[in-house]
Amino acid sequence: MVEKLKKSEAEWQKILPAEVFEVTRRKGTEPPFSGVYNDFKEPGIYRCACCGAALFSSDAKYASGSG
Repeated sequence: MVEKLKKSEAEWQKILPAEVFEVTRRKGTEPPFSGVYNDFKEPGIYRCACCGAALFSSDAKYASGSG
């Protein structure tokens, strides 16, 4: 298991882009079908925007149709 990163909200706000901060730290959401990865089809590993930990492979990505 990866050790939990310990940063204040002010530190996170300084290092994350505004939209990423809103989604990852404030439980915000993106509008449906708007994210940069919505139509992204390249093979690879999807990683956490905060710590860089591997989350899942592109092999596991599927089109749910839910946005």
